Amino acid sequence: MLVLPAELTHAQATACGRMLAQALHSDHGPQAIADASALRRFDSSALAVLLECRREALAVGKTFAVSGLHPRLRALATLYGVGELLPATD
Repeated sequence: MLVLPAELTHAQATACGRMLAQALHSDHGPQAIADASALRRFDSSALAVLLECRREALAVGKTFAVSGLHPRLRALATLYGVGELLPATD
């Protein structure tokens, strides 16, 4: 499971992306699930991080889904037209 922090804004995006990529490559399971349930403070950078994580997962042959995505972030993803790229597990 790829766990997102409580805060994910532009300031944290690069470090968080690296952390998630490292976790993704160390897990040898067939599915990558990003747990966003702790995420409370975010901006559109959180979407960029999730989309990059999805790209990484697909590149290594894994499926990708997001658990616990905040409704406001889900709405933002829909507004930007990328909601279908971040399927929910719950």
